[in-house]
Amino acid sequence: MLSYSIAMLGRLLKPFLPRGLYWRAALIVFLPVVTILLVVSLALIQRHYDGVTRQMTGNFVLVARHILSEVSGAATADEAALRAQALAETFELGVTLPSALPATDVNGPVPFYDLSGRLALRELDRGLSGIAAYKLVEGDVSLWLNAGERLVRLDFPLSRISARNPHQILVLTGVIGIVMSLISFIYLKNQMRPIRRLAQAADAFGRGQVVPFRPAGATEVRAAGKAFLEMRERIERHIEQRTLLLSGVSHDLRTPLTRMRLALSMLEDEPEAQALLSDVAQMEALIDRFLEFARTEAVEPVVTTDLGALIEQRVAEAARGGRDVGFTKPAQPVMAELRPQQIARALDNLIGNALRYGTAVRVTLSTEPGAVVISVEDNGPGIDPREYERAMRPFERLDPARGASTGSGTGLGLAIVRDAARSHGGWLTLDRGRTEGLGGLVARMVLPTRPQG
Repeated sequence: MLSYSIAMLGRLLKPFLPRGLYWRAALIVFLPVVTILLVVSLALIQRHYDGVTRQMTGNFVLVARHILSEVSGAATADEAALRAQALAETFELGVTLPSALPATDVNGPVPFYDLSGRLALRELDRGLSGIAAYKLVEGDVSLWLNAGERLVRLDFPLSRISARNPHQILVLTGVIGIVMSLISFIYLKNQMRPIRRLAQAADAFGRGQVVPFRPAGATEVRAAGKAFLEMRERIERHIEQRTLLLSGVSHDLRTPLTRMRLALSMLEDEPEAQALLSDVAQMEALIDRFLEFARTEAVEPVVTTDLGALIEQRVAEAARGGRDVGFTKPAQPVMAELRPQQIARALDNLIGNALRYGTAVRVTLSTEPGAVVISVEDNGPGIDPREYERAMRPFERLDPARGASTGSGTGLGLAIVRDAARSHGGWLTLDRGRTEGLGGLVARMVLPTRPQG
């Protein structure tokens, strides 16, 4: 039951808690410390200052009783005045014998913030039964006491019966807490800086950039940084080996294919020659796609590019020969930090894939908060939604779903596009088109516009 209540409380407080690691660590460090300081301070004020005030008030009550006893025991008024003067010098008090109580400015309310003064007056009222009136003004106390038939006035500072300024411990605790909190914040910030740098390096590497990174900070953070560097090196070696493998195999295959094309060109009169030449051309096209897929991992600098102009250029290239390829873009130029050649190859693949299975293609460039979206929609048969993820895998072919009569590809088109989007920190999604006159497959490539690395 307790664990369930704690879980419910955690869910209720979750929307109000910080999301960043820095502020969560600060909350974990400072919330218990502040709570302990407040509890200890309040407990010390309540016990220490209250106890000291009661003790000092009790001692003063004994002095006041002695004064009242001496004054009330005097036979004449002159003798009472002489005794009052002597007692005033002895106890360092103001002791006078007024003839009557003042008409105003007595028994006034004590300020709410003067906790020790309120407590001292309560203790005096409890210990002295003959208090006729009192006055507390700016730390000075005046008491009018009944001494038999006479009236005695005692004047003394409140510090005589009360521990003054109990708030000083709160001020001291607050100042020390603030200073130590600032020091802790600076230290915590220094400890969090290596984690931020590690996150930035990992985010940049996910977009195809390699930024300098050196492990620093605590032992655990250094271990995580070293593990990241080793992982990055392994991935880079894997990418390099895959690129070299594809490039080497593709290059090696071109030589025998060239010899086969030359040999077949000398047999043009043979009926089987044309079919074989078609097979050779298809194999060369496959090799070109392999090389293109290998080039997606090639390092290309990120530059500020007019994305609308880049798409317009690729659309114009694809529309040659009278093909129906349209383009819609915003009125204002859309500038983005990207790799132009990689995005151009991705656009060529999207448009070429749409033209393979449809006769009309529409490319749309739009902006969203923090991202730009490139949509390519065709009027083809589309893809079964259950096959969307499979369609974006390398070397996967979905010709039966897209119409086998249109010809087969290598299964690399959408994989190249998704790799290009991921290298920019974005993603590729597939959906059923809803534009009138099209309604086939719509591929959306989302590219974040946040600063790179």
